[in-house]
Amino acid sequence: MNPQGRVPLLQLDNGEPLAENTAILPYLGKRFTLWPTDPMAEAKALSLIGFFAASVHPAHAHVGRAERYTEEQLALPGIRAQGLKTFHGHLKQIDDMLAGREWFGNEYSVLDPYGFVFYTWGVRRELPMGELKNYTAFKDRMKNRPAVARVLEDEKIKV
Repeated sequence: MNPQGRVPLLQLDNGEPLAENTAILPYLGKRFTLWPTDPMAEAKALSLIGFFAASVHPAHAHVGRAERYTEEQLALPGIRAQGLKTFHGHLKQIDDMLAGREWFGNEYSVLDPYGFVFYTWGVRRELPMGELKNYTAFKDRMKNRPAVARVLEDEKIKV
């Protein structure tokens, strides 16, 4: 359904598709009251989604889909290695963002499940996630949410 083929797609109630996390998350957040109403908090939420979508997510794509970035087979290991290093660096930035915070925003919002996904990817890539104390505490809070626990079990996601 999505002509870009690589980005998230949400089919709206009227059947129309909505693509890109930068659009999907504000839409869902506003629809289900999981979005900040204060203009500054909203700007910060959009900034964080932009960082996740334009930096963190693509760094991980370099690990899992290196063939998207070159036709040279010999270059693939280097792309993967640099992608993993960059992704790990972004996870450390996220850990710093969570210092002294319970959630990414002032309260639980659509930002939190998006940020949680990257933690699970770090576990999958066998990065030393336990060293990221703030992010790990966030992960534990997320796991305690009943809906998150159900998804982790249903999808057999290890964290």
